[in-house]
Amino acid sequence: MGEFTPSLLALQLVTGIALGAIYALLAVGLSLIFGMLTVVNFAHGAFFMVGAFLGVYFQTLTGSFLLSLLITPLVVGGVGLLTERFLVRPLYGRGIDYPLLLTFGLSYVLIEAMRVLFGIEGIPSSTPAALRGAVNLGFGHFPLYRLVLIGATAAVVLALWLFIEKTRYGLIIRAGSRDPEIVRVLGIDVGRVWLLVFGIGTAIAGLSGVLAAPTRAVNPEMGITVLAESFVVTVVGGMGSLPGAVVAGLLVGVVFSMTSLLAPAYAELSIFVLMALVLLVRPQGLFGKPGLMG
Repeated sequence: MGEFTPSLLALQLVTGIALGAIYALLAVGLSLIFGMLTVVNFAHGAFFMVGAFLGVYFQTLTGSFLLSLLITPLVVGGVGLLTERFLVRPLYGRGIDYPLLLTFGLSYVLIEAMRVLFGIEGIPSSTPAALRGAVNLGFGHFPLYRLVLIGATAAVVLALWLFIEKTRYGLIIRAGSRDPEIVRVLGIDVGRVWLLVFGIGTAIAGLSGVLAAPTRAVNPEMGITVLAESFVVTVVGGMGSLPGAVVAGLLVGVVFSMTSLLAPAYAELSIFVLMALVLLVRPQGLFGKPGLMG
């Protein structure tokens, strides 16, 4: 343990928070869709992957990472709107398995589409020039872009919370998720509420892909692993809980990062061990409500 200095451990902790920021952002979109619509979106990882591809494509096309960051979530969110309206909506009321299987199949359609458009091997990505370099945190130098990831995640989560908790549309969304019949009686189109929620959730997945692209290989299979990890985060935090998604995302990122330093061979296993331990103590997750899947 002599080589594990406090500075090294602190840097690894911040690395875990940066990794957890991506997990948290993904899980927030996943939890939003499940919490409001009770739809387990197995295409979430594929939307993340599409966001990564489109992010690199639009950045190359426009020469601006910022424009790519703005355009890509809109495009991916638009695909999400079409998915909810024409594929998922007819399955409401038929049980949780139907949209699960549909989105599972949709994920493979999106993977094949990206293979056709961009090739089997994927496309190269790099950190935007303006965000390269490192920042001195006092205990060591840390990549600037990963700090931007943390800040961007915090901004998106705050904006989503303000939208849901402090706006009229957010109130309608929360009411529609709890008692859609009452909302219908009040003359509100619940279908539009569900459409908006699914679109926001998939747009967040696309945004996650744009932000993650400079830190990993962009290929058609990248969403498969991320989907498994985001479901771990969602289960640990509690299905449908947005605060749980954020806390669990950061926790999973830190556990993975610290295990990578101390016992690299067990890094992938560590997050599933964490999930098992949490479920043994709280079967509904850290912030989840008992019986939500019932």
